Amino acid sequence: MSFWENKKFLVTGGAGFLGSYVVEKLIDRGVKEEDIRVPRSRGMDLRIMDNCVKAVHDIDVVIHLAARVGGIGFNRSYPGILFYDNAIMGIQLMEAARRENVEKFVAIGTVCAYPKFTPIPFNENDLWNGYPEETNAPYGLAKKMLLVQSQSYRIQYNFNSIYLLPVNLYGPGDNFDLESSHVIPALIRKFVEAVDMGKGEVNVWGTGSASREFLYVKDAAEAIVLATENYNKPDPINIGAGFEISIKDLAELIAKLAGYKGNIVWDETKPDGQPRRCLVISKAEKEFGFRAKVDLSEGLEDTIKWYRDKNDK
Repeated sequence: MSFWENKKFLVTGGAGFLGSYVVEKLIDRGVKEEDIRVPRSRGMDLRIMDNCVKAVHDIDVVIHLAARVGGIGFNRSYPGILFYDNAIMGIQLMEAARRENVEKFVAIGTVCAYPKFTPIPFNENDLWNGYPEETNAPYGLAKKMLLVQSQSYRIQYNFNSIYLLPVNLYGPGDNFDLESSHVIPALIRKFVEAVDMGKGEVNVWGTGSASREFLYVKDAAEAIVLATENYNKPDPINIGAGFEISIKDLAELIAKLAGYKGNIVWDETKPDGQPRRCLVISKAEKEFGFRAKVDLSEGLEDTIKWYRDKNDK
């Protein structure tokens, strides 16, 4: 019998950016829509334990994607909210799932959990060798606690929980609100609006010297589904694309793809965040056969087109 047959899934955040693609992948694997429970925050606030208990009732597999997230500015403004909401949701949901004897729990961490000066590329073995970058440490540590909980529950309760560490995601359906968006959607919005309004100058945070690794959202969803089916070990696993690009080069690439030909002005009074991010990705391929398929230029073109189409309606 297939792993996917006769199982009921809880996908928290399943109506969101990443979650909607994960739900599509589950359906592609043969899971019936009626067997996928997608709680909405307005009706089932997972910061409340009773709601976590209700959410996991009669569920076989939990994929926990729900999170409060944002870019550097959002992390600087709301560190307490980001710590509390992400910690309390995950801790309570995993405890409720354990009590319900859920067959498997898939916890999604964050690359922000890595120490600020982790050697490049980031190896899973370096996860505890220092404190995260200050601007997103509260969020990163809240999500990192799910790894501690996952591993301790496996030891004491024989609870099958796994922990995945995705890099920065992007793609169609991302958050383009400049108050809370990550770097790629923020840059896409700025350059597309500059083209549409005939602006000759776009301001961008930081120096452009920091580097990042980016993973197309559909690739991330495939990785999560592959791990859900095939990975059952306590060790955390990086989920990435295996490349590194500076924010300066990224901005210039997005400007080119958006058709922007004006000046890019760097606001060096704003923080760069973690100096570099790039992952060792060999374990994901070895353990459950995941390798990213969509290259950055292709993914950015798709995302820019989606954003333009959405705003033309």
